[in-house]
This record gives sequence, C-alpha cells and structure tokens, in this order.
Amino acid sequence: MKIATFNINNVNRRLPNLLRWLRAAKPDVVALQELKSTDEDFPVSAIDKAGYGAVWRGQKTWNGVAILARNADPVLIRNQLPGDAEDSEARYIEAAVNGVIVTSIYLPNGNPQPGPKFDYKLDWFRRLKSHAAKFIKQGIPTVLAGDYNVAPTGLDIYPTKSWDKDALIQPKSRAAFKSLLAQGWCDAIRELHPEKPIYTFWDYKRNRWPRDAGLRLDHLLLSPALAPRLSKAGVDRKIRGEEGASDHAPAWIVLR
Repeated sequence: MKIATFNINNVNRRLPNLLRWLRAAKPDVVALQELKSTDEDFPVSAIDKAGYGAVWRGQKTWNGVAILARNADPVLIRNQLPGDAEDSEARYIEAAVNGVIVTSIYLPNGNPQPGPKFDYKLDWFRRLKSHAAKFIKQGIPTVLAGDYNVAPTGLDIYPTKSWDKDALIQPKSRAAFKSLLAQGWCDAIRELHPEKPIYTFWDYKRNRWPRDAGLRLDHLLLSPALAPRLSKAGVDRKIRGEEGASDHAPAWIVLR
C-alpha cells in the first residue's frame, strides 16, 4: 500500500502536474493540501477519470485539504480538527481507506512570529496532539500525513541562517513536532533515512530549487500499529522541477 502526501499549491492550476504524477507514481492513497479551491470547484471529475475516489474540504482562495484513493472511495470520518468550534479554516480531513485511517493535515504556517499567527500554529499543534493520542490509545492503524510547516531538525533544512526567524524552524515549532512523535508516532522518512538531508519544499524565491535550497515540511507519521509494516519511503523530487510545478514535491511511503 503506497501512501503519499502532496501540497499541490492550487489543485486546479496544477491539475495537469497532479494527473501526470498519479499516472506515473500510482499511489494508493494521496493526502493533498493547499487546494486553493472551493468545494464546488474541486476537479472531482478529472480525478475520477484518473481512477481515484476523493473526499475533500475546500476553502476560497487558500487552504483546502483532500484524500484520494485509487480504485476506491475513501470513507470520510471528519473534515475538521476537533477542539475549537470557532476554527473555520479548511486544514484537516480524515478518512478510512482499506482498513487504514489517513489524514490530510495542512498545519498553519505561523508567520510572522511572534504574534497571533504563531500562537494559532502552536494551538493547532496542541489540538492535533490531543486528537492523535486517541489513535495511539485505541491501537488504530493510522497515517498522519500532511504539510506540517515544520522542518524538525537541522537535517531538514539546507545550511543557511536566512530562515532563523521563520516560524518553520522555531524551537517551539520543533518542540511541538517532537512532542507529537513522543506519543509513539514513527516519522517514516527519517526512520528509513536517518542521516540524509531530505527536502520536500523549495521556495519559488531566490533560485532555491536550482540551488537545492530546500526544507522537509511534509511528513508521514505512522502509528505503532502500522510502523512495523513500513518498507520504503521517499520523495518524488523531480516533480518539483516540472513546468508549472507546486513548490512542494510528493513524499510517500510503502507499507507491506
């Protein structure tokens, strides 16, 4: 079972890129983020023609998350992270596919920090941790997939000081990610590539893609019920170099 996460950065604008990648990579499940599409404008018929069922929650202009399943219909469980009834941002969706719970997470960016946006990021992390604990406690096979907007360690960002004030690498952001892992989640890519710099995001600015000036922001965390089944993990880097590409590349895992 191949499960991927992909911040598509506008699903309609990048639809040709997405469909090409789906044909080539053949993932069984895909968590998409940053749809930048309303519910009505989500390209459901093109995705259906590509052989994928979908559940999604859109939002005008920004945010938006979806889960696609190959030759299957994902069973929607929830389309909002519990813990704050006032939070109307489309940043979380959760579905069951072939006996596995898969999320699509688009964690807040948090910039500028300090300030209300960074506070929202940390509060969202706390809510995620509280919800994630239930999967661990109940022994449910779960993949917390998505764009976490955190580069967890120095290995997850190219050598630079230019991001030092950015919310993506603040000690509090990294501590929040570490605290989530401490519940028992396995960071799949790091599990199989413990020492290797690996990136999933290259900003459009300052020639960062040609310079390989990247960050690893997109993660697949496996519950203890799934971690022993992990056989492969990687990033489809070349997708970032295509014409009209998202600034992220898909990260993926294979489960036995």
